[in-house]
Amino acid sequence: MRVFQKSLLAAALLAAPFLAQAESNFVTGNGALTANARLDFQITVPRVLYLRVGAGNAMANNTTVNLIDFNVPAAQVGDGTTVAATAASGDLGNGTVTARLIGNGGAITFSSTTTGALSNGAGDSISYAAIATSVASLTSSTPLPHPALTDNATTTVNLTPTSGRVINRDAQWTYSYTNAAVVASGTYGGVGTQNGRVTYTASMP
Repeated sequence: MRVFQKSLLAAALLAAPFLAQAESNFVTGNGALTANARLDFQITVPRVLYLRVGAGNAMANNTTVNLIDFNVPAAQVGDGTTVAATAASGDLGNGTVTARLIGNGGAITFSSTTTGALSNGAGDSISYAAIATSVASLTSSTPLPHPALTDNATTTVNLTPTSGRVINRDAQWTYSYTNAAVVASGTYGGVGTQNGRVTYTASMP
């Protein structure tokens, strides 16, 4: 039994340096004495890319796709009066959405893509050029720009870090319908149908 206990003690003594890894400094003598002990620190930060347009949770996935809905008053069809989105449109209401982009790996290309002009399913269409977007500050001193909406195309803006390799920008985007032309009746676009969906994409090499 004593032999077994001695073996355990020897193994523990051998393993101790690997468990502790702490430094100590012992000095003795007459007069002033100085002892030093050091620590090394390390922080590992993962490479991340986060994009939010509309409803979302900070640095997390959210599958909600907001609808920006315009109802044109009959007496104002095509008269050039700007039409605001309905109260329930966007996570902030009235056609306004939260937009946020965070990346820590350098420059980011940020784009919007449509599959074509908004269609009513009966052969008529409204160009995405008829949807205006205003950009306002949210928390960032430099608001996140909005890539222009173009029919059946991708529009890209290039973002560069303001400090190191970090981009952390947000904005409030408010959409409106310019209502500049008389168009055929019908519902143009929709929830994932009739070219009604815009896809925003952030890419970090």
